[in-house]
Amino acid sequence: MVALVIKLRDIRGSAWPKQRAGQKPYCRPDSPAPVIAARQANNFVRYCSILVLIAALPMAAQQGNMTAVVHADAKTGRLVRSVVLEPRAVAAGPELKAMIDRIANEHGVESELVHSVIRAESNYNPGAVSPKGAKGIMQLIPATARRFGVANSFDAQENVQGGVKYLRFLLDYYHGDYAKVIAAYNAGEGAVDKYKGIPPFIETENYVSRVARNLKAERASGVKMTAKTETSIGNNPETPRPIQTSTGSDGRIYYRTP
Repeated sequence: MVALVIKLRDIRGSAWPKQRAGQKPYCRPDSPAPVIAARQANNFVRYCSILVLIAALPMAAQQGNMTAVVHADAKTGRLVRSVVLEPRAVAAGPELKAMIDRIANEHGVESELVHSVIRAESNYNPGAVSPKGAKGIMQLIPATARRFGVANSFDAQENVQGGVKYLRFLLDYYHGDYAKVIAAYNAGEGAVDKYKGIPPFIETENYVSRVARNLKAERASGVKMTAKTETSIGNNPETPRPIQTSTGSDGRIYYRTP
């Protein structure tokens, strides 16, 4: 997931000195020239950074769905505007899906859960990299990759092996509690244990909701495919062929189907 964050404090607030009439922007009259120059340079960098972020949004929006969220910073209490981009969709071929299903079955993890996590993490993009350093199709951070024996996080099969092993561990650790499992996959077991459930982090709460929606859709899709297959078989039943008997010249009875 890609996130661009603009702190409202950097746009206006008490962090910058107040201006007096006739003064240059954000400078005190008794400030030495080097300090004034440094403040002006810092202000210029702030404004340029904000402009670069704003200019980048249209191009970034082409990569996925863009959502703007305003929330309070946990440390300062100030409002922060976050622009979140959903991962760009990557076509998942039948071979990739079959590989994911096989690995999920090997470890006794519901394949629909694995697909739901992958869709939320990278949307099947094996080359995805997050701002926090998570890599690959199941977005493993380096510590988790080492923990579950993943040497190359950009190898789709190896990454899925590590991600599914982690899900298997979490399922055992939380006794099949999917809400805690999904939350821990995003925020870690420490945060889930600390809050005895889904941590009160906006990112984690949104993540759990997104994976839950994906899981519901995956299960519904699986039911439809099963019903479609059963209907197809029911519409083309094999017609039993009658057995015919005949008596040979040797007096024996022979059975055959036409």
